[in-house]
Amino acid sequence: MTQSFDALILGGGAAGLMCAIEAGKRGRRIAVLERADRLGKKILISGGGRCNFTNLDCRPENFLSANPHFAKSALARYMPEDFIALVEKHGIAYHEKTLGQLFCDRSARDILGMLEAECRDAGVSIFLNTAIKEVERAADFLVRTASAEFTAPALVVATGGLSIPKIGATSFGYDLARQFGLEIREPWPGLVPLLLNAEDTSRYCDLAGVSAKVVASCAGQQFREKMLITHRGLSGPAILQISSYWNERRKKPQQSFIEIDIDLAPEREVTAAFRDPVTPRNLNALRSELHKLMPQRLADRWLKQHAPASWTNHALADLESQIHHWPISPAGTEGYEKAEVTAGGVDTAELSAKTMESDKVPGLFFIGEVVDVTGQLGGFNFQWAWASGAAAGRAL
Repeated sequence: MTQSFDALILGGGAAGLMCAIEAGKRGRRIAVLERADRLGKKILISGGGRCNFTNLDCRPENFLSANPHFAKSALARYMPEDFIALVEKHGIAYHEKTLGQLFCDRSARDILGMLEAECRDAGVSIFLNTAIKEVERAADFLVRTASAEFTAPALVVATGGLSIPKIGATSFGYDLARQFGLEIREPWPGLVPLLLNAEDTSRYCDLAGVSAKVVASCAGQQFREKMLITHRGLSGPAILQISSYWNERRKKPQQSFIEIDIDLAPEREVTAAFRDPVTPRNLNALRSELHKLMPQRLADRWLKQHAPASWTNHALADLESQIHHWPISPAGTEGYEKAEVTAGGVDTAELSAKTMESDKVPGLFFIGEVVDVTGQLGGFNFQWAWASGAAAGRAL
């Protein structure tokens, strides 16, 4: 049995649903083909189940891509306030957490329910449990599943990346792009916990669960947020943020040895008290100062590993510098299983920045995470999904 539509959207996640809504509102007959048994699985687990659905401070600078200018057009034409208006239209309560991050008060199910309702209102046809066997192009695109065939003059690929395979992530979108002759920027895990080398693992990883406010820096980027020590390395927002830039730099052959610099006491001078001649210059006094600025267990361990060689002003200055510049040489990452997003993807040089349509294959669109545009942590990847989905939906 063959069913015909104006456009087929492969993938029922954030980008695919937004694309379907925008196209459906314009009177297009749209089918969303989703291989899972429900829509929006990644939406449901995002933000600890509360969905960090956008960021008030979204700018092109918050995105990583081989072409840093590509995302500007879509982001300018579908902005955070546009999605917020949709959220408010549906009466969904939300709040700003920190740094412009917006979360649902109740549950990520509210966002998914809103998108499903908008799809229904726009007359979008949803097909769940629809695993795609084959895609061909003659006059129209032909998509075959185990039990049906779908045809349409337009095909939108919104199949996501490789992150979190346990909820169904696959390489399907990249494989399809290659089938039609598009170039792929090699994917890698983004926003991912880092593994420490063997030496640092033995020194620090028994402190798993300890977190501290730090500044993590690499490749000209820096993030002031929390760092979490894990059983195998480092995580927390500051580390997830910087991991994308460390990973991107590590991909370059001339950059095989890349360090991350961690400031354990941002904008604080740990040894300031020792300028007072009344303050004793000994380990107990130094330990007391460190306890004021970082968790006690981390402070004690740091002091054990970096006790000053003497109590001269020069030695204290060296200690101060070490606290603000802890060099980490990660052994790797936790991989796609723990990565929040996949960086890399369909080369933006292959796509129209305005519509997301392939330059080589008219009628073929790529949106969302499958494209080489990766946001920082904090709602930016959802905003890219909404913006790129809307760009393609308005072009169908």
